[in-house]
Amino acid sequence: MGENRPIPAALVARMPSPKSQKEPPQAATVKASRQWLSRHAAAVPAMADFYRLLANPTRLRILLTLGRVERLCVGDLAAVVGLSAAATSQQLKMLKGEGWLRAEGRGKQVYYSITSTALRDALEGDLELLRKKPRG
Repeated sequence: MGENRPIPAALVARMPSPKSQKEPPQAATVKASRQWLSRHAAAVPAMADFYRLLANPTRLRILLTLGRVERLCVGDLAAVVGLSAAATSQQLKMLKGEGWLRAEGRGKQVYYSITSTALRDALEGDLELLRKKPRG
C-alpha cells in the first residue's frame, strides 16, 4: 500500500473547518425524532409490556377471537383455543388484570369481552399488515 504522506498546506487551507460545515439534512430528522421519542418516553415501557403480553400465542388467539365476537364464556374460549378451561382461565385472568378484558357473570358462566374497540382495531390492523407484508 501507499505510504502516509502529509496533506499539502495549500489543500488544508481550502478545506472547510468542521464548524463551518452545514449540518447534514439528517441531523434535523434525528433531532425531531429524538424530541418525539422524548415526549412519548413514558409510553415505551408500557408498550413493551403490552407486546410481551401479546407474545403468548394463546393470549393472542383469545384477543383475536374476542375481537370478532361480542363475548364468549370460558368453556367456549377454551374450545376455540384448544386448551382446558383451567388453562384458558389463567390466560383470561392475565388479560383481565391488564385491563384488556371485562368479565360478566351470568349464573355459573363467566363471559369475557374486549374492553377497547381500539385494541380490536389494532389487532385487525396487525393482521392486515402481515397479509400485505412484502415477500423478500
